[in-house]
Amino acid sequence: MMKIEEVKSTTKTQRIAHHSHIKGLGLAEDGTALENSSGMVGQQIAREAAGIFVDLVKSKKLAGRALLMAGPPGTGKTAIALAVAQELGSKVPFYPMVGSEVYSAEVKKTEILMENFRRAIGLRIKETKEVWEGEVTDLKTEEKDDQTGYGKVVSAVVITLKTSKGSKTLKLDPSIHENLTREKVTIGDVIYIEANSGNVKRVGRCDIYNSEYDLEAEEYVPLPKGDVHKKKEIVQDVTLHDLDIANAKPQGGHDFVSLMNQLNKKKKTDITDKLRGEINKVVSKYIDQGVAELVPGVLFIDECHMLDIEAFTFLNRALESTLAPIVILATNRGQSQIRGTDIVSPHGLPVDLLDRLLIIRTTPYNLEDIIKILAIRAQTEGIKISEEALQDLSQIGNEASLRFAILLLTPANILAQTSGREEIGRQDIQEVHELFLHAKQSSKVLEQQADKYIS
Repeated sequence: MMKIEEVKSTTKTQRIAHHSHIKGLGLAEDGTALENSSGMVGQQIAREAAGIFVDLVKSKKLAGRALLMAGPPGTGKTAIALAVAQELGSKVPFYPMVGSEVYSAEVKKTEILMENFRRAIGLRIKETKEVWEGEVTDLKTEEKDDQTGYGKVVSAVVITLKTSKGSKTLKLDPSIHENLTREKVTIGDVIYIEANSGNVKRVGRCDIYNSEYDLEAEEYVPLPKGDVHKKKEIVQDVTLHDLDIANAKPQGGHDFVSLMNQLNKKKKTDITDKLRGEINKVVSKYIDQGVAELVPGVLFIDECHMLDIEAFTFLNRALESTLAPIVILATNRGQSQIRGTDIVSPHGLPVDLLDRLLIIRTTPYNLEDIIKILAIRAQTEGIKISEEALQDLSQIGNEASLRFAILLLTPANILAQTSGREEIGRQDIQEVHELFLHAKQSSKVLEQQADKYIS
């Protein structure tokens, strides 16, 4: 009998994070929130408001403004912010941070905020370059003896590129072999090679191979049209912070070729306001000329009440800048003291900053929403759970918190597997609930046994 074995996938198992199930805001075409879509459940009003916010960002009518997400802990503020990032797409910069990040013994608070601001501002550079483009139909390397006498080295790369109009065979410099290796180019891939720099970019797999069974998901692209040797508009996406880093020790001219060439320099100095000002001038000049396009991204500041009055003053000024990203703030505080002052203010934010903010409110989840969210989490983590166990766990989440219920999923699964069951049952939920306390239970124990603790 013929022996047939399954080939195990080489795809690495990814860690399931707290918001791995979030794929978008889950909105219908008319902007209304669907009951259960893209990993989002409940918070219909907040999601619809976030959808309008996404449309404003995409239409570039919200630059220099900010959004505040306010609500109790565990009501989906971070989830909605991440869903906004998913809706904007991979080309729009999204940089998350926490309010406490600004406190460092070595770096000024305003410097950390400015750096993160510039990480969230993208620049799309369009350049027309001379390239060789096509599907790789043949790829060989020529070798010669190493001068040191140890083994062989690559002396040239012979590659054949095919388009709809014909094919050409090129003999490439050995330095381009490293670029081909880095891009993991194989026969059947569509690539282009820049004539001036020798940079190689793998565009994707040619769509004639679309029916083959790959172990990993692949992006298929059509066979390029026209000649192999052509002029092509190349689009590069960088952030202003990338340009700051690249030019921390400025050398050469102030055109975009010089700016991009600095990315490979190893020796760096401090990034100064003067340097940022010079880069802003060059960026503005090329935006006016149509060579580059500004892509205002999103800076997400979670736990924004941790910022102090100095940081809030900086935010006020930075939001008025012509080069400013969209800022999303999130807080779970009510009436709270502004850090660094004796003033009590809503959400712990100064009134002059609150005036600039659109505020989205999130509300606690009801029992039905908790059931749906726990079912999605169980599916995401590959955990089987019975309906009765899901009901019991949801009831615990309703009494304690959604986060606590999600935390109990994995321990309950371990208990079920230890007992030889593939599915979590009611007894597993009851046992794990007895083993672990939630915050309210722990607080009750502290009250009852106050004399046994140091206070």
